[in-house]
Amino acid sequence: MSKIISKLEIEKFNKEGAVFLKKKFDIKWIEKLKKGIERDIKNPSPRFKSHTTNSNVPAYLEDYWTWDLVPEFKEFVYQSPYAEIASELMAAKKINLVMDNWFLREAGSKSSTPFHHDISYFDIEGTMCVLWLPLQATGKDEGVAWVKGSHLWGKLFLRVLFKDGHKIEGDECIINGKKYELPPDILGNQEKYEFLKWDCEPGDCVIFDMRTLHGVLSPSIPKKTLSRYTLRVAKEDAKISYIGDWTSYNYRKAMMDGGYKDGDKLGGKMFPTLYEANRDKQECHYGKQGYVAR
Repeated sequence: MSKIISKLEIEKFNKEGAVFLKKKFDIKWIEKLKKGIERDIKNPSPRFKSHTTNSNVPAYLEDYWTWDLVPEFKEFVYQSPYAEIASELMAAKKINLVMDNWFLREAGSKSSTPFHHDISYFDIEGTMCVLWLPLQATGKDEGVAWVKGSHLWGKLFLRVLFKDGHKIEGDECIINGKKYELPPDILGNQEKYEFLKWDCEPGDCVIFDMRTLHGVLSPSIPKKTLSRYTLRVAKEDAKISYIGDWTSYNYRKAMMDGGYKDGDKLGGKMFPTLYEANRDKQECHYGKQGYVAR
C-alpha cells in the first residue's frame, strides 16, 4: 500500500501522464538546490549552456548531469524522498538514476521551453519518470504545461533544441524498429489538446512520464528569476538502447566510454540504484548512499 502518495495520484499519473503533488519536499531541499545552482553557476560543468542566442539580454541557463559534481545535488539525489515516490508511481521494485539537470530563466528572459518529450533525448528505453521541482513560487502561466494523455499516443518524436529558434534535430526515421516522427505543432494548434498546468509553491512538484509532451504555452516574460531542478529515474525494466545522433553526444560518449552496451540494464557509476525494495521492507534503510541493505 502506498505510503507517500495516494491511489488517486497514482491513477492520475498513469492516465494523464503527469501528476501534481503538494508539499512533498521540505523547504530545506528547496534551499539546498538553490545553493547547488549558485555553486554550479560559479563553477559550471563542461555541459553548462545558455539557450539564449543574444548574450546581451536576460538568459535561459541550463546545466545537466552534475549530481556527482555538486554536493547539494548529490545529497538530494540520494536522500530526498523522490526515489521512493517514483517507485510508488511506477510500481517499481528498483529505481535507478538516469540524469539530473537544472534550468534558470532570468527575469525578463524571452527564451522558453519548446514542446518535446524527454524519452527521445536519451539512449535508454523502459519505464521512466521525471521530477519537475520549481524552486520559487511559480504561477501556472509561468511554468510548463503538459499535454494530457500524450504518453499514451504510442508515438516517438525527434528531439527539439532548447536554443532560441527551437530547431528540430534529425529527420523522420526508424531505429531499432521504432519510428521517430516530427513533433506536432502544439503552439499552433492549442485548441486540439487538453493541457495540465498548476500553480506551484516551494515544496510542490509535478512528476511526469518521460513520454509526456510538455513545454511553455504562455509568451509571458517572467518578472522574477525562476529556477527549477529536474531529475529522471527509471524502473527496473529500463535498459540501454542507442538510438541516434540527435541524442546528447557528451552523454552517449560517456556511456560508451563507461562500457555500457545495447541491452545492458542500468547500474554502475552513471546510473546508480537509488531505491530497492526488499521483500521485507524493514531490511532496507536510507543512508548517505541511498537505499542499502542492512
